[in-house]
Amino acid sequence: MYIWERAGWPALVWQDAVIAAPLAALRHDQGRLIGRMEALGFKLREEAVLQTLTQDVVKTSEIEGEDLDATQVRSSLARRLGIDIGAQPPTDRNVEGIVEVMLDATTNYGSPLSAERLFAWHAALFPTGRSGMSRIQVGNWRDDSAGPMQVVSGPMGRERVHYAAPPANRVAAEMEAFLTWFNTPPAIDPVIKAALAHLWFVTIHPFEDGNGRIARAIADLALARSERSPQRFYSMSAQIRIERNAYYDTLEQTQKGGTDVTGWLVWFLACLGRAIHGAEGVLGAVIAKAVFWERASAVALNERQIKVLNRLLDGFEGKMTSSKWATIAKCSQDTANRDIAALVDLGLLHKGDGGGRSTHYEIVA
Repeated sequence: MYIWERAGWPALVWQDAVIAAPLAALRHDQGRLIGRMEALGFKLREEAVLQTLTQDVVKTSEIEGEDLDATQVRSSLARRLGIDIGAQPPTDRNVEGIVEVMLDATTNYGSPLSAERLFAWHAALFPTGRSGMSRIQVGNWRDDSAGPMQVVSGPMGRERVHYAAPPANRVAAEMEAFLTWFNTPPAIDPVIKAALAHLWFVTIHPFEDGNGRIARAIADLALARSERSPQRFYSMSAQIRIERNAYYDTLEQTQKGGTDVTGWLVWFLACLGRAIHGAEGVLGAVIAKAVFWERASAVALNERQIKVLNRLLDGFEGKMTSSKWATIAKCSQDTANRDIAALVDLGLLHKGDGGGRSTHYEIVA
């Protein structure tokens, strides 16, 4: 039996004595991080939010096997948030869709969650009406016309069913109950509500595709309510991406169990705690970037140098070679070499270990 087939569903229960200590510790860490971020100046806090949201959007898509261009995501977010990051590359509609969803969830966290709002999120995720090559029902609950909604893995003929969702004829009533609960002022800690909302929504699995991304957006909305702030300084999705196997294993165990979801809550709180601790990396990167540009402000740099240095400071993946520099800056190889040589002379870049074809350049911290 799945959890939704149990007599007590959807009245989920848990053991307060088990989660009390980890919840208290998490709330302490959450408040401490927010306090540290709010102590930063406006520009640094703005940069921290932009980095966190970029990570959130990229990683929530990675969990579902979709790789987005982080530069496009950052550009889309910056434009919508009114943050000046210089020249911005064009973005495709798949990037725009998930950015719209995540921003609506976090910046409009106080607005009620409705079926219409969820339909709009779903339509934004699938602007062509397709998931890959398959046409899907967009902006409406699934109808199971293609068969029962199941989470399956494995090769054809040897598939393993991890989970089977409630049949389509139950979805509307299930979602009505969920939305009524979600919009009712919480009698429980808002962080616990975020964990339960994630589990409850993904258990109903109301859409033909995109349920995981929307479940994480709902959790982000609930976490924003817990902090009473639209500014995000940590990414739960990025941490779930790191712990993807444990995430799916815990979800499967919970959905195949009874209505006592203590195990899910323990895992969620631990994962969220690690996400909050991971935000120290974002904070460190933001401060390092500010210090670098303060040092660089004493010299004149051209637009190409500023653009590529910002790419490096924003966590460029891989090694920055002169050929990559030329591609990013849209210039010739000779111009790239001159740009790099000037920055090396200024002490802003240095040559990394290795030579020949492995020659690359790194920021001087």
